[in-house]
Amino acid sequence: NLQALLDAIDSGAITNAAVEVVISNNPGAYALERAKNHGIKAECLSPKSFESREAFNEAFLAKVDEYRLDLIVLAGFLVTIPAAMIAKYRNRIINVHPSLIPSFCGVGYYGLKVHEAALKRGVKVTGATVHFVDEGVDSGPIILQKAVEVQPGDTPEALQRRVMEQAEWVILPKAIDMIANGKL
Repeated sequence: NLQALLDAIDSGAITNAAVEVVISNNPGAYALERAKNHGIKAECLSPKSFESREAFNEAFLAKVDEYRLDLIVLAGFLVTIPAAMIAKYRNRIINVHPSLIPSFCGVGYYGLKVHEAALKRGVKVTGATVHFVDEGVDSGPIILQKAVEVQPGDTPEALQRRVMEQAEWVILPKAIDMIANGKL
């Protein structure tokens, strides 16, 4: 998702926007290296590095505040966003989820688990959703959705890849461009 955003900015598909910082909760996330390679600041804040979740939440909000961001884009950040951050950045935090919300979303639905559930249920169409982040899990107002057809013989991995390529990498840059240009 980060590479799709960088490519969209470089190609002009996203205008009036720049990636200022990439923050990950996972020190091994390739996104941190990808950011550095693109000349973007990269930070890692893991809850495991703090004595309590409250201490992490305070440090996380302070780190985000340092950058004075207009928009926060969650793309694979698997830590619950603190309520204080949601309140402070209301309608300025967006997330991409690999399903057509309200299907296969909420607590426990992330990564391959979403696609495993879709295949187990036998849906013929899945997709991705970009939404504003609120206090719930995948419950904020929907910005964009894009459907992707489930193919016979799909594995969770094959479906995940197709959803990323055909939906996530299309609607996430589009949503950011809409927000950056006052179209939302």
